[in-house]
Amino acid sequence: QVQLVESGGGLVQPGGSLRLSCTASGSIFSINTMGWYRQAPGKQRELVASINTGGSTKYADSVKGRFTISRDNAKNTVYLQMNSLKPEDTAVYYCNADRILDSIWHQFYDAWGQGTQVTVSS
Repeated sequence: QVQLVESGGGLVQPGGSLRLSCTASGSIFSINTMGWYRQAPGKQRELVASINTGGSTKYADSVKGRFTISRDNAKNTVYLQMNSLKPEDTAVYYCNADRILDSIWHQFYDAWGQGTQVTVSS
């Protein structure tokens, strides 16, 4: 019922920047936490960054100081600004929304996007 649509992935050179966006749509009253995960070939999916309704953020150690997560609650959108990109950042990035409160049935749901490819290479 709830869908997450991601955009902003692509090919970038080392040291470059990308900005990922993810918008949730459907019968949504609120979303507790939104975040970004990534999965590189042969690797487990890992948390990159998350942000809750109060604006508290968490980052993986590997991206601290380079990535910034933010959200626009009015648009049900989360962003990931990625600077100083490294080849090891190459992965499929997935958007996640946790504890979505349905505005019609007043139930909680979780949702995932289908992923967007980020490739950092010269």
